[in-house]
Amino acid sequence: MISFSVMALVFGVVFLAELPDKTALAGLVLGTRYRASYVFAGVAAAFAVHVALAIAAGSVLTLLPSRLVQALTGVLFLAGAVMLLMKKDGGEEEVRKPEDQSFWKVSGAGFMLILVAEFGDLTQIMTANLAAKYDDPLSVGLGAVLALWSVAAIGIVGGKALLKRVPLTLITKIAAIAMLALAGFSLYEAVAP
Repeated sequence: MISFSVMALVFGVVFLAELPDKTALAGLVLGTRYRASYVFAGVAAAFAVHVALAIAAGSVLTLLPSRLVQALTGVLFLAGAVMLLMKKDGGEEEVRKPEDQSFWKVSGAGFMLILVAEFGDLTQIMTANLAAKYDDPLSVGLGAVLALWSVAAIGIVGGKALLKRVPLTLITKIAAIAMLALAGFSLYEAVAP
């Protein structure tokens, strides 16, 4: 059974954390060079793989004592918030162009770029933490993958327009505040009687 409240919470946190990430910019670059649907297919598949790995890792964490998981989750959320606040804007990264514009070449390039760039990334770690915290892999997985796909779509189709209206630093600060709140809540649950 799907918990829409857990799914919505995960969607919001992962969406905000992924917006200022380099992969949104990489999607933007690929989307300006190639057919958007081809790019999205590859990027979406890579994000689905990452979420599945994160959910599996989070499910393993549920085997540990509850207070230990809450403390670990709180510390990791706190570390994620610090990483977001200390992040320097590296600008757009150069993306290698596939030799031709075929579906398999373009989607393969998008898949490989995201697969490599996102492995062990903040949102993957957050997804594992949320899976452990809520012990609801389906709701967490759906929320995370929908958030990542949404950011990818925004990056591929309308990233430049969004960044003209909303400063990247504001998006980063909102994501960091959300993570700080989750860290505080998790740490409180770890020590509360």
